[in-house]
Amino acid sequence: MSIKMNTVCYQCHMNRSLETARSLGDEATATAFLRELMKLYAELPEEASSPTLSPKTAELLQKFYGLDPDRYKEEKRLSNAFVMERLDSVRQRIDASEDKLYAALQFAVLGNYIDFSALQGKVSFDALEEMLEKAKDIALDKAVYQELCRDLAQGKTLLYLTDNAGEICFDRLFGEQIHKEFPHLEITFCVRGGPAHNDATREDAVAVGIPFPIIDNGNNVGGTELSLLSKEAKTALETADVVIAKGQGNIETMLGCGYNVYYAFLVKCQRFVEEFQKPLLTPMLLRERKN
Repeated sequence: MSIKMNTVCYQCHMNRSLETARSLGDEATATAFLRELMKLYAELPEEASSPTLSPKTAELLQKFYGLDPDRYKEEKRLSNAFVMERLDSVRQRIDASEDKLYAALQFAVLGNYIDFSALQGKVSFDALEEMLEKAKDIALDKAVYQELCRDLAQGKTLLYLTDNAGEICFDRLFGEQIHKEFPHLEITFCVRGGPAHNDATREDAVAVGIPFPIIDNGNNVGGTELSLLSKEAKTALETADVVIAKGQGNIETMLGCGYNVYYAFLVKCQRFVEEFQKPLLTPMLLRERKN
């Protein structure tokens, strides 16, 4: 279960962590930090996925540099504000589309770009503005989309696993469109249980006006690590007829879980380029692999 780390993941995580460490202090401290980081790698189970490293890495950065585990607070606030300012215009574009649900999904996938961890130093609101203008050109697997529509029509409960702040505003629009077309569905949004990079928490869900019941997953892993889920989140996952999981972190931690999950994300790292044989920033809609 999950996409376990390989050498590409370890190298990427180490490079990003050391880049942060070097920006915060001297070489001696960075070296000491690296030695602790390498111990962490050595202690990881072989099947561990990359997002499971986030809480312990945050602890090390706090230990050596006093770095706030919720260090992306300002980026999250700006991301939510940026998308909320454009919410009405995006909604109008969705309403003007021939297939409104597909249009809302296109924007939701596009929103996965707002990732200050995976795209370290490369997230640009100017670039996002340009991407919004081209959202209708996003191509997703139409066969998987039709399966999703069928399951939404037949199911009774939907669990929506969110990813990043800012992105969750687009998720709101997609959730609202799902509700319009399938009003019988009980929709629940699930966010992270604590700070994990710039991932959405309850605070973000409230800030962007998510109109559905909100739960959190009970932990601060940047994904949906099944072994760490709160009782509430675990029950919601096990009883959901349909699950929509946004972002790389969710697919990294869940792939192979056996639930009826639809993964929607952008390819944002070399491991995913190799895993799915797609270029960076390719929009993806996948269904959970059948056992």
